Amino acid sequence: MSNNIELKKLAANTIRILAAEGVQKANSGHPGMPMGMADVATILWTEFLKHNPDDPKWVNRDRFVLSAGHGSMLIYSLLHLSGYDCTIDDLKSFRQWGSRTAGHPEYGHLPGVETTTGPLGQGFGNGIGMAIASKMLSARFGENLFGNNYIYAICGDGDLMEGVSSEAASIAGHLKLGNVIYFYDDNGITIEGHTDLTFSEDVGKRFESYGWQVLRADAYNHDEIRKAIVAAQNEKNRPSIIITKSLIGYGSPNKFNTHEVHGAPLGKDELLATKKNLNWPEDKEFYVPKEVAGLFAFRKEEMNKVYLNWQKEFDEWKKSNAEKASLFDKFINQTLPENLEEELLAAVPKEPNATRTLSSKVIQKIAQIVPNFIGGSADLAPSTNTMMNGFDAISPGKFEGRNFHFGIREHGMGAILNGITLYAGFKAFGATFFVFSDYMRPTIRLAAIMQIPVIYVFTHDSIFVGEDGPTHQPVEHLAVLRAIPNSTVFRPADGIETAIAWAFALRHKDGPISLILSRQKIEAFEREKDFKPEDVLKGAYIISKENKEKLDLVIAASGSEVPIAEDAKKLLSELSIRVVSIPSREVFDKQSNDYKEKIFPADVPVVVIEAATMTGWGDLFRQKLLTIGMTGFGASGPYKTLAEKFGFTPQHVAEKIKHWI
Repeated sequence: MSNNIELKKLAANTIRILAAEGVQKANSGHPGMPMGMADVATILWTEFLKHNPDDPKWVNRDRFVLSAGHGSMLIYSLLHLSGYDCTIDDLKSFRQWGSRTAGHPEYGHLPGVETTTGPLGQGFGNGIGMAIASKMLSARFGENLFGNNYIYAICGDGDLMEGVSSEAASIAGHLKLGNVIYFYDDNGITIEGHTDLTFSEDVGKRFESYGWQVLRADAYNHDEIRKAIVAAQNEKNRPSIIITKSLIGYGSPNKFNTHEVHGAPLGKDELLATKKNLNWPEDKEFYVPKEVAGLFAFRKEEMNKVYLNWQKEFDEWKKSNAEKASLFDKFINQTLPENLEEELLAAVPKEPNATRTLSSKVIQKIAQIVPNFIGGSADLAPSTNTMMNGFDAISPGKFEGRNFHFGIREHGMGAILNGITLYAGFKAFGATFFVFSDYMRPTIRLAAIMQIPVIYVFTHDSIFVGEDGPTHQPVEHLAVLRAIPNSTVFRPADGIETAIAWAFALRHKDGPISLILSRQKIEAFEREKDFKPEDVLKGAYIISKENKEKLDLVIAASGSEVPIAEDAKKLLSELSIRVVSIPSREVFDKQSNDYKEKIFPADVPVVVIEAATMTGWGDLFRQKLLTIGMTGFGASGPYKTLAEKFGFTPQHVAEKIKHWI
């Protein structure tokens, strides 16, 4: 059955028509790519892809990533045919309000969609992260049970033009990821026309230079497709890219191989002509021939046998490897020590220091007590202080380690972190200077959309970077990260806040967390005697109370500006002032209105100090508000000089308040 050429062609045509009909019914979408790559997808899904629609989260499944996410009707059609929870009604409601079949594949909407793809190149990078995670998991628990799988992806010209794919491809080649098998849909068409308008490089040579195996296949020659996949599977030390020469809109008699079929419906007349061209029943919509349904059902039965055999081996492994099995459960369930906060608080010294240095102390403790904790830096570990002492680094053929060298590839690092987190088992972080979070914003945004808990460690957090000058001094970056929905930002002011911020990041499950840390030492400050470390988890709390019953003013700050606020209060002894630390605006905003008003009474003026642009503070405070922050970029010079020149000293703050109040 599996070698029936006519049946496989019929299956491919089924995918073509389902894709074209879904786009036509929605009057919106991209039919060309699914129609062009339907044969490749058919061979992959009916002969090679290892998965179980009845257990979509099976840890040892192959992963399929549609990096060319605009062609989403391809994966939706495949999921429906393969027996996933994706109905014909789901296909009919493509791109509609409340539909699970969104315009681009979205993680969490449908089982079988491994990651949210749409922004080109992101899925390419996510797949590399998944491949790395597979290698790391198998290095810890055994290759036969947890590593004999592949990461497949379909990418197009747009994916390969975007820079993130270059970064991810480079590191994949360096790490010799033989479990990566990507198909390049080489159809020569983009939105504006033929790719020779802008894209004339030799893709094969480019990937050879990255250290990939480059294979080629006609997108409609099933034997060539099979042979290429087998060759890719047999290559253990290089990722593989299969360049499949295809025709966009294949099957459409009048629009194939044109940009007209890239991002618009075929039109009713052309859809009818396509059905005629493919000998398809003209009077049937969203039709699946019984032979095709049988083909995919047969494949599902085959895969169920593979799954049950694996499950049997897994159960036997657990019985004979009790200690490893227990550790594996902790990985998969993301188990954390019950006394996590206590452990991390004990790890930080009491004396003041830069929060990047204090964070390093916390990271060392996390590495000891959280075995699935891994991470690294974009070539900045000595500066971000994120290296886990006593643990190896991930390197070619060696995936047992905990430290990761991402190289100078922030964009790729972000996409890889998303893939690692999506794969299963690991709590991952990536680190760089805060100013370079600009390079990571697309991947942070996607982590927020997918609600996955990637951790970012951003150091050198303000103009107080100093001598490196404005190119390296983040000013608007706090506002930018805070503007991303479902993204949580912590900017701690000392060791206690740093430890609790890390504990929050480890426990958080439904969105990315950014830890914003200082390069320079932050001066010590005293807290109220009734302070409890868990107060930090409210996002804002009182550092020092007012000295009179009537409260005149609240001064709030984050990070290195907290001691400035406290010292400014001392210079304004004639006023009754409360000082509040706001390590996380997002966490504070989720507190009850009663708590918010308890900290910031509605009729009391508020001053906010932050060495950054002040966008968004007016949304949080509707009372009389003075913001003391940055209105332009920084400058090159010693950080204490910059504090003086830009007004971030207790004396300057006190003077501004006097003139304002």
